[in-house]
Amino acid sequence: MFLSPVKNILKTILPEKLSESLKSVLPVTAVIFLLCFIVVPVPSSVMLAFIVGACLLIIGMGLFSMGADMAMSRIGEHIGAVVSHSKKLILIIVVSLAVGIFITVSEPDLRVLAQQVPNIPNQAIIWSVAIGVGIFLVLAMLRIFFRLPLNYLLIGLYVAVFTLAAFVPKDFLSTAFDSGGVTTGPMTVPFIMALGVGVASVRSDSHAGEDSFGLVALSSVGPIIAVLVLGLLFSSEGGAYSPVVVPDITNSLELWKLFSDAFPGYFKEVAEAFLPIVCIFAIFQIPRCRLGLTEIIRICIGLAYTYLGLVFFLTGANVGFMPVGNMLGELIGQLPYNWIIVPIGMLLGYFIVAAEPAVHVLNRQVAEMTEGAIPQKAMSLSLSIGVAISVGLSMLRVLTGLPIMWLLGPGYGMALLLSFFVPPVFTAIAFDSGGVASGPMTATFLLPLAMGLCISVGGNVAQDAFGVVAMVAMTPLITIQLLGLYYKFKTAKALKADQADELHESDKDVIIVFEEEKE
Repeated sequence: MFLSPVKNILKTILPEKLSESLKSVLPVTAVIFLLCFIVVPVPSSVMLAFIVGACLLIIGMGLFSMGADMAMSRIGEHIGAVVSHSKKLILIIVVSLAVGIFITVSEPDLRVLAQQVPNIPNQAIIWSVAIGVGIFLVLAMLRIFFRLPLNYLLIGLYVAVFTLAAFVPKDFLSTAFDSGGVTTGPMTVPFIMALGVGVASVRSDSHAGEDSFGLVALSSVGPIIAVLVLGLLFSSEGGAYSPVVVPDITNSLELWKLFSDAFPGYFKEVAEAFLPIVCIFAIFQIPRCRLGLTEIIRICIGLAYTYLGLVFFLTGANVGFMPVGNMLGELIGQLPYNWIIVPIGMLLGYFIVAAEPAVHVLNRQVAEMTEGAIPQKAMSLSLSIGVAISVGLSMLRVLTGLPIMWLLGPGYGMALLLSFFVPPVFTAIAFDSGGVASGPMTATFLLPLAMGLCISVGGNVAQDAFGVVAMVAMTPLITIQLLGLYYKFKTAKALKADQADELHESDKDVIIVFEEEKE
């Protein structure tokens, strides 16, 4: 009796989710295939690992997406609603701080980034970034609670970020801005966004839905400031580059061993990521939430699907996609016409954002909270265009050695300026989109692509290759707000048309009355 709703969901939604993930992963897979067969030669062993990795990505994204709907989002909404109903400021602060810290510590992408930062212990950067996320998640929750305008907060915070960046060694700048993107990954985003929905759900005013967005935006600023501060405390002498291991496979058994050896590590890593979420939910379920048995079973099954999906996804991305990305960058960088990497990067960026698990969570929540006023297709197109531009600029920066601040400064300045001309909901969604778009696919494919290119052209990996994640996190801030401008113009035009029609109808009524009186 209790499992029947869950069985119905699995029968109807799982095929739909797998179909969505296939459509998301297939285009970028096709582009990589074309590059390997037409532009540069890639060893068969790398291609075999890539094919298996693509299959794991499709299965993993489908399972993760369904599990996020069944479990992660529901847990976040329940906890957010409980915290808000209590109306105790100290409870909001403590819960937000704990959630931000413990979920960020478990974020897989953060561990990948920490290994690349020179002369700073991994745990130092992981815990510093986690505390930064925790503090700024508290700020984000208080913003909803006290109904503070988001754009003024963002302006003040980014002025502080760029002021601090002026005193930090160049080797830390790209890494610092990258950290803002990798910390809001597949584990963090569904939970934090649902937390905002839960907090806003207890408000009855018309702006509650709009204010539920912006948590990811503010949570992305904390890691940037944390790594910039670490850059002031620790010395750096050049970037540390960890070369990607290219698989050397001669038969099917070795291919199976390559992935089977990787699976246990990711099972453990994802389990560590899930433990804090399960503990937080258990703490709230026993004394406060008191959900029904059916809902608890549904959430537990959803957690299992999310867990398996993330294991498959990370294994496929790290073992299958990372080597081919690094090798493509190196081989294209050696071509006499290596400038071709700019349009290739734009094409890859356009399609690769659709393969980010958290993007689907954001698109779905935007469509639900705006009641279809902002369609998923418009969101997806705006994100794809933004990421395409950012990857193209990143590849150009690797080729020319252009300082990253020359791009980030004007980019964030334009994004903050646009916030005064678009509806507030678009500003919140745009800055959330920046953190969501820069997920595991960016860290495990686009970053190795830039690293391989940088090594080929003799650039500085720490200064030139790093920053891809930061660029991917920046451009959606502009494209989504431009979508907001279009939406505002379209709405105003429709309103004028309606007013003209009403005026026209009233004129008809006057004429009819006049003619009747005349008769």
